[in-house]
Amino acid sequence: MTLTEPDLTRICDLLYRQTGILVPGNRRAFVERRVLERLRATGLTTLPAYLARLRADADGEVQHFVNAFTVNETYFNREEHQLHCLTGSLIDAVIAGRALNDPIRIWSMPCATGEEPYSVAIWLLEHWPAVDDWEVEIVGSDIDTRALAAAEAGRYGARALGRLPPALVSRYFTVEDRSSFEEASSQGRTWRILPELRGSVRFSRRNLVDGAGMAQEGRFDIVFCRNVLIYFDDASRKIAAANLFTALRPGGFLCLGHTESMARIPSRFRTRRFPEAIVYQRPEDAHG
Repeated sequence: MTLTEPDLTRICDLLYRQTGILVPGNRRAFVERRVLERLRATGLTTLPAYLARLRADADGEVQHFVNAFTVNETYFNREEHQLHCLTGSLIDAVIAGRALNDPIRIWSMPCATGEEPYSVAIWLLEHWPAVDDWEVEIVGSDIDTRALAAAEAGRYGARALGRLPPALVSRYFTVEDRSSFEEASSQGRTWRILPELRGSVRFSRRNLVDGAGMAQEGRFDIVFCRNVLIYFDDASRKIAAANLFTALRPGGFLCLGHTESMARIPSRFRTRRFPEAIVYQRPEDAHG
């Protein structure tokens, strides 16, 4: 079955309403493949029947539909300059005047399959000498439930771990046998992050354009929201920016991907240029 242009438009509109993601015209073939995969998975043969199933959503098909279109390209220590900024500048700004019993809250949103929040946890353990003196809460959230399940399992291949020094892989991950990193990589093996580290990150399903759902997580000192706003149009980006602003404590910091900025939309964030990275700060006196 081939989808018509009106069919594809209806599907793209539905995806946009659910996620804020705008599908460009040159990705219509990708959309068609994913929809046909869902038709096969559900045993349906026509798009009207599938759309009716989505409207009813009696069996959670809307979530499967959303999962089919998410992009989970990530790896450990991606955009490492921001991790340097985390321990070189941001943490000191966060804890200034802070009591030890006031938790430091860090949010990775979206977190995909968990490499980013686990990278934050490892980086703090390796590069912040005072880490044991403070209570640090790390939360990873994503709209894709399959990605979240993989994040909670904490199993990764050689490609995901490629930017971590082998010594860190040995320190924080286990492999089925005592193969070296190189030997295990050549055999296509996976590594599992240690249970103690898996337990240090909490995962939840959240949607960047759902302000009420995001608000349920409370407010954070630092939010990593990288390489997702590039898939949004200006309207969705404005909604996401407002939700991220609300998610930060006054004085909190937002880290975007290196190709992203707040330049194209009205924003109450203050641009901060630290030696390691450019980030965005919610002003101390901001309301809302």
